[in-house]
Amino acid sequence: MGNALVPTSPPPVPDAAADGPLLFGCVLDGRGGCRDVDWNTARSWTPSRVGEVLWLHLDRMYADLDDWLTETLDLNEATADVLLSNETRPRAFREKDALVTVLRGINFNPGAEPEDMIAMQIWCDGNRLITLRRRRLQTPRDVYAELKNNQGPSTSGDLFTLLAEELVIKMNRSIVDMNDRIDEMEEDHDCDIEDLLSEIASIRRNCLALKRYMSPQHEAVLTIQKSSPPWLSEENLTDIRETGERLRRYLEDLDVSKESAIVLQDDLNNRAQAKMNQTMYMLSIVAAIFLPLGFLTGLLGINVGGIPGVESSNAFWITCGALGILMGFQFFIFRKLKWL
Repeated sequence: MGNALVPTSPPPVPDAAADGPLLFGCVLDGRGGCRDVDWNTARSWTPSRVGEVLWLHLDRMYADLDDWLTETLDLNEATADVLLSNETRPRAFREKDALVTVLRGINFNPGAEPEDMIAMQIWCDGNRLITLRRRRLQTPRDVYAELKNNQGPSTSGDLFTLLAEELVIKMNRSIVDMNDRIDEMEEDHDCDIEDLLSEIASIRRNCLALKRYMSPQHEAVLTIQKSSPPWLSEENLTDIRETGERLRRYLEDLDVSKESAIVLQDDLNNRAQAKMNQTMYMLSIVAAIFLPLGFLTGLLGINVGGIPGVESSNAFWITCGALGILMGFQFFIFRKLKWL
């Protein structure tokens, strides 16, 4: 259970509009495989033997789903609201032998930002496991594909553990991508600083967005360990503990990414400030050199009588030579003062 699944293309699943809220449903055979069921069968399903497990993956936006949850599954309204809510932070709690869990997974849908994490609600009593989502989520379909290939979980505890584990494992891709990009920016000295600063700001926002859901998700995993129902085996609890440790490590990686982005941002700001200071310094030197020259040429250009050299044809060249000597003397003084 501790190994990541290799993504595969899941088999076609029923459309929710054509089969009520059901995206796909199956009954685990206890040997890593399953058989599909439709919504009519699932609504009134009861186990035919000990250990038989029904898994339903539902679209929680279906209008009459709350009635089925409260009437068929005998859930109270508060629990049904948790399972159908669109804005729920990750959490977990136990009701008798049932476990209610809200988890978040990375959004890999085309055109979506990965940090826009998708909520998936899970309800399981050991015989039935219900997963509910609003937007398409990759993890349930990957697990379903494993079941169709007879390589999936065999019990409700294994199924629950694998779903939680895969949701967390897929977070690593976004975190690694951010870390790799930060490393690339640290090595890139030719890119425009404004572009880098804009990208760093985006990475910092992504870190905050991921941490917003990953921190309570870590707390939810800890809650599952403390209040585990009887259908979770010791092996399942071990896997859940490892999932919590992996999630904690990802949180630490996010903190490192955020701190690295801050350090890089400060370095880029310092480089931009140093470049601006160097430019201002050179402008100040140029102004200091031309200030006395401008003063002399302005003085000689006043329109009053008595300006020396007016009658001499060599006065212009003499003035230019004197200005050149003055400029050379200024350069010598600036060098002596180590201003240049």
